[in-house]
Amino acid sequence: MREVYLVGAAQSAFGSFPDESYRSLFAAAFERALDSVDGDVDRTSIDEAYVGSLGVGGRQLGLSGPAVTEHVGLDGTSCTRIENACAASGSAFRQGVLAVRAGAADLALAGGVEVMTDTSGERTREWLGVSGETEWERMAGTTFAGVYAHMADAHMAEHGTTREHLSSVAVKNHANGANNPDAHLQFETTLDDAMDAATVADPLNLFDCCPTSDGASVALLASRETAEELTDDPIRVTGSGQASSRVGLFQRPSLTSIPATGDAADQAYDEAGVGPEDVDFAEVHDCFSIAELVACEDLGFCDAGEAGEYVLSGATEPDGERPVNLSGGLKSKGHPIGATGTGQIAEVYKQLRGEAGERQVDGLHRGLTHNVGGSGGAVAVHVFEEGWA
Repeated sequence: MREVYLVGAAQSAFGSFPDESYRSLFAAAFERALDSVDGDVDRTSIDEAYVGSLGVGGRQLGLSGPAVTEHVGLDGTSCTRIENACAASGSAFRQGVLAVRAGAADLALAGGVEVMTDTSGERTREWLGVSGETEWERMAGTTFAGVYAHMADAHMAEHGTTREHLSSVAVKNHANGANNPDAHLQFETTLDDAMDAATVADPLNLFDCCPTSDGASVALLASRETAEELTDDPIRVTGSGQASSRVGLFQRPSLTSIPATGDAADQAYDEAGVGPEDVDFAEVHDCFSIAELVACEDLGFCDAGEAGEYVLSGATEPDGERPVNLSGGLKSKGHPIGATGTGQIAEVYKQLRGEAGERQVDGLHRGLTHNVGGSGGAVAVHVFEEGWA
């Protein structure tokens, strides 16, 4: 199989943009991605495109991928829309990796887009709910926050996780997001404010929950030969893993772990020839604060039940042993569902190239992204390293 390189990646601003459309947001991310490439990319040389989107609000459910790619001049390019709930663009990136590896594409686009803020709160919650098990969870009245609240409650009961552990995730990620000019929520918070926020779904409060956001992101993947024509500072995709699990939380043997994360991570680690101890930093799927704690355990950064203390120790801070969510994560940067996975990849691209501005951490050589669909029905994990093989 051929080597795969990340030669460009970027996101639009994430936030609430009533004057933007899914086409204009995707165009903004696409042009930024082109600008992030060292060389000049002829957009007609893109062989395959994969676009992730849930289609919140029902806009352009059919052919939403070609609708955005033709808008940016790729109307002759093969395009496939990927729907895997919140893991849509992480899964799109996986398809791009496979296409380049197999020789089906020398240059591929993977991205995602979502517009979420132009519908009512009730309507948005309904759309978010379909990312979980529909018949026995959503139609029974369980919200997206409610599902993760069950996970948090179980984690507290089984492992002694505390309110301070959950809120510390929010404090860290808001501090990181305050240095990200593309983040939805660009402000810091104190631990007291995060702990005392209004309850959303007990035990989760407002500061445990990510915002609903508009936005887009795009990554460009290339073969070794094509990458050599475009950059002298490449990022290599060394590991790619994707797995599925039971969609309904009630169907799983445990509420305190996401099996698909472990399975996808094992694939990615094995391909990269590394273990969790070799990862310098990570962008993980923190749609709720408990999700970051569970991710740290499932990815092998710490043992089961120890993520709360792991975060309190400072290990995941920018100056810690393994920074997590330097972008601000979903919690601060935002969560436009279809754009989140490749948005994480854009942050890894910037950090490994030393282009992350005020949030740049020096000395990073290997990064990981972790993108979850729903409460764990689908997970994509990727490992990246700087330089040529």
